[in-house]
Amino acid sequence: MAGPRRRLRKNPAALEITAFLNLIVVLVPFLLSTAVFTRIAVLDMSLPPPNSGAVPEQVKPDHLQLEVVIRPDGLEVGDRLGGLIERIARTPEGQDLRGLAALVQRIKASHPRQTDATVLAEPDTPYDTLVQVMDALRAAPDAARAELFPHIAIGDAPLRTAQRTGKDKP
Repeated sequence: MAGPRRRLRKNPAALEITAFLNLIVVLVPFLLSTAVFTRIAVLDMSLPPPNSGAVPEQVKPDHLQLEVVIRPDGLEVGDRLGGLIERIARTPEGQDLRGLAALVQRIKASHPRQTDATVLAEPDTPYDTLVQVMDALRAAPDAARAELFPHIAIGDAPLRTAQRTGKDKP
């Protein structure tokens, strides 16, 4: 018959979590810091209203509907209802953002309650230019950082008259 059986004593296994704790110590601060930066970089924007050509009844005649159209050769600042306010030519360094900021501050002085603006860009507009124009509209560049037109809608720039008819510029 069988002799006495030998039983192996098994010690309970120790749970090794040192590597996991090291990962958490590094990962949690990283995730928290990126979450803060992501929140700062988000801008709330909306689409511009459809261009129906008719003046809505609730819009007062003196109400400003500020539009900035980004063209390759300059910026066109205007009122959707009143037409072009001023055309700011492009400089050799790029778009004249200082000229835009000065004009927007003058417009804000005459329409202090207005907070909405629309930026219309052509399809080949660089993203950096779009963001710089939006920054110039949102806040004044001075130390006070006065709020100008913080509610910005973006959309596609309308075709120029020469492009609509297929004629070249003279």
